[in-house]
Amino acid sequence: MTEFEEARRLIANSLRTAFPAAVVDVGRHDRVLWQEPFGVLSYEPEVPQTRLDTIFDLASLTKVIATTTVAMAAVDDARLALDDLVSRCLSQWRGQDRETVTVGDLLAHASGLTTHLPFFKDYRGRAEFERAICTLPLEYRTRSQSLYSDLGFILLGFILEDTGGTSLDLRFDQLVTAHGWGDIGFRPEFTTRERIAPTEVDPWRGRLLIGEVDDENTWALNGVAGHAGLFGTASAVGRFAQTILQQARGHTPLARSDTFRCFVSRTTVPASSRALGWDTMLPTSSCGTRMSASAIGHTGFTGTSLWIDLEADLYVVLLTNRVYPSRENDAILSVRPAFHDAVMAAIA
Repeated sequence: MTEFEEARRLIANSLRTAFPAAVVDVGRHDRVLWQEPFGVLSYEPEVPQTRLDTIFDLASLTKVIATTTVAMAAVDDARLALDDLVSRCLSQWRGQDRETVTVGDLLAHASGLTTHLPFFKDYRGRAEFERAICTLPLEYRTRSQSLYSDLGFILLGFILEDTGGTSLDLRFDQLVTAHGWGDIGFRPEFTTRERIAPTEVDPWRGRLLIGEVDDENTWALNGVAGHAGLFGTASAVGRFAQTILQQARGHTPLARSDTFRCFVSRTTVPASSRALGWDTMLPTSSCGTRMSASAIGHTGFTGTSLWIDLEADLYVVLLTNRVYPSRENDAILSVRPAFHDAVMAAIA
């Protein structure tokens, strides 16, 4: 691991300033190059050391690992089409301003929906959330731009539930079992609590969150939503990334090659870096400046990130709990690109 010494130093030097705990997993489609835990689970005295099997709240990595992957499988199986109108999937999605919005627009963050609203303060469960989002005025003209939206992915979760005949978490569990990804899923078991990195002291719920989803809207949806809710280890996220890299090399573990290519290609939405679900490489993004133009990835609010360079046959997982004890700490924003640049320099 000496080749990753600069990347190791960056993470080690960020402990206590950017996050208390971190786990790194770097590899290729067929092997792991570097796995290492850093730090301790919190800043309290006598807390456990971070381990390779530490479980993190993956936050918005849910969008790509779970929701986008389940959507890709549904499109590949012809149970769903990217040009399906949302109005035909959800009866309350009505209005002239939104009549052309498609499932593909939700995946591309180009539907017109705003980014986030605190629905958890007033609503509980699917029926109330669906009504609130479907009747919300759109913020911009559909496909005129891309605005990252939790709300669009909440609706995607509902649509996938309807098209699959079962809940999103069970659909995802089937994929985990089929591909052997390991410790990753919604609503972690109570018996794994001692392995879970705490997130923040949530002023709304009035307690430190350990194994309870950090995102309040997901909490109001009983822990399962299209935009957040997954928990997992770095090695499980790494095994998922290996499956993506195997897919990119011509194997078809998840979908046909043309379906996969459609999902990982940047859309034609003006001034957007988004593919379907995934973000793509920009030199100003969290992946740094050294990844190829084929790189896809995503970050999570709690301090998680996954980047996969399809051309270089490389994945980089960095899981942290940067929101402990407060979400106000954003020091990770400078750590991420420097870390990814150091990893890419090490394997050059």
